[in-house]
Amino acid sequence: MIRHHLRGVGLAALACALGLSACATTEPDQGGTAPAKDRSLAAGLDPATRSDPYPSTYQPLPHENFAVVGATVLTGTDRRIDNGVVVVTDGKIAAVGDASTPVPAGYRVIQARGRYVTPGIIDVHSHLGVYPSPGVQGMSDGNEATSPNTAQVWAEHSLWPQDPGFNTARAGGVTTMHILPGSANLFGGRGVTIRNTPSITMQGMKFPQAPYTLKMACGENPSRVYGGRNQSPATGMGNMAGYRAAFIAAREYKAKWDKWQADHEGSPPTRNLQNETLAGVLDGSILIQNHCYRADEMALMMDMAKEFGYRITTFHHATEAYKLAPQLAQNGICAAMWTGWWGFKMEALDAIEENAALVDAAQGSCAVIHSDDAELTQRLNQEAAAALSAGRRAGLNISEEHAISWITSNAARAIGVADQTGSLEPGKRADVVIWSADPFSIYARADQVFIDGALTFDRTDPAYQPTSDFELGQPGYGLTAANVTEGAR
Repeated sequence: MIRHHLRGVGLAALACALGLSACATTEPDQGGTAPAKDRSLAAGLDPATRSDPYPSTYQPLPHENFAVVGATVLTGTDRRIDNGVVVVTDGKIAAVGDASTPVPAGYRVIQARGRYVTPGIIDVHSHLGVYPSPGVQGMSDGNEATSPNTAQVWAEHSLWPQDPGFNTARAGGVTTMHILPGSANLFGGRGVTIRNTPSITMQGMKFPQAPYTLKMACGENPSRVYGGRNQSPATGMGNMAGYRAAFIAAREYKAKWDKWQADHEGSPPTRNLQNETLAGVLDGSILIQNHCYRADEMALMMDMAKEFGYRITTFHHATEAYKLAPQLAQNGICAAMWTGWWGFKMEALDAIEENAALVDAAQGSCAVIHSDDAELTQRLNQEAAAALSAGRRAGLNISEEHAISWITSNAARAIGVADQTGSLEPGKRADVVIWSADPFSIYARADQVFIDGALTFDRTDPAYQPTSDFELGQPGYGLTAANVTEGAR
């Protein structure tokens, strides 16, 4: 502070700053410059000071260098390699190729002939940790259903790392998860992307450098929740008015902060966590994840994004995405979908099993299979297989090496981490699953799961099957399954 204020001033000012003598003037010395104003704000009042005040402390588990040889490799980049080799060095993919790919001396070799290797599965829509098991009221932390706009809340502040669902998801090959708030509100709050590894704290699971996201919800959910309380929004038009009013407020808020940070004139704006999140959407640093079932409502949301100058990253659930697949592709928007869930409310009525395949058919598309469920996340490979089968029955020529992208590389794109994971490419994180059979077979199971090159699940070794305290003593615990007597299965 002293050095900042004393730049270019004389000894008298130095004595004044140190409290050694009285100061009768604030005039600069002959030829000096006036002291600069200190416009820094108290801790926590300037949103530009720390964009991530709850930073990741994630550290990969201990790992070794290894190579998987002999397997059929689906890379997540539309590539299939029979009798392939995947080399992992220091937790990163070092090489992927055919049987001639060299394996460095001293590397552990995993023989996988007859089996399959894929990137780790990514679930882009999960509520694990915020709606954990045991499913009791005291742990129901996923919906801040107190206002139509709760953009100020962050899912990570509700995330409970001890949820046993993380272990069972890992046993299904899931290495990365995107945890979202619920869909009661127009703006439900920020989502967080995690590495699916055991941790005591949320920060210990938080995916380093993954962008923040914002959960928005179209349709019946917000209008039902708030209309039932005789307040707005009670209709689809109320939903739209609420979104637009919020983005107008965020635009004004962002303009005020941009001006103050440029010239530091006058008093700074008062920090507003709700508008701060929406301002992040407007500047592109926070990615929109939009719960939206109907095609007509997705079209409205795309128009609203153009009105306010932001972009939508992913529509979630999107049961009618097949109706506007070309528009989604043209706007660079992913659609995260189920295969067989439909009819549980009116806006989910017009779903078809071919949805993902038809969305995928458009040039430049981004089709994703998601779970939104603690059980379905354990078998996303089967959900993708059902979507693949439906697409083929409809006459679409879709290969397995392409369809695996629906739960790997496309999923990584949908949450902004495709530069780090989602495919078996040199330099990316070594998130690898070795499957007992073709992952599109109902009989396939994850034999081994690696996260950043560290073995985090092994179907035949109880030492690599983390068990939550909340599984102990539950029905079925300790019973034999796949020759494994306990742990996550």
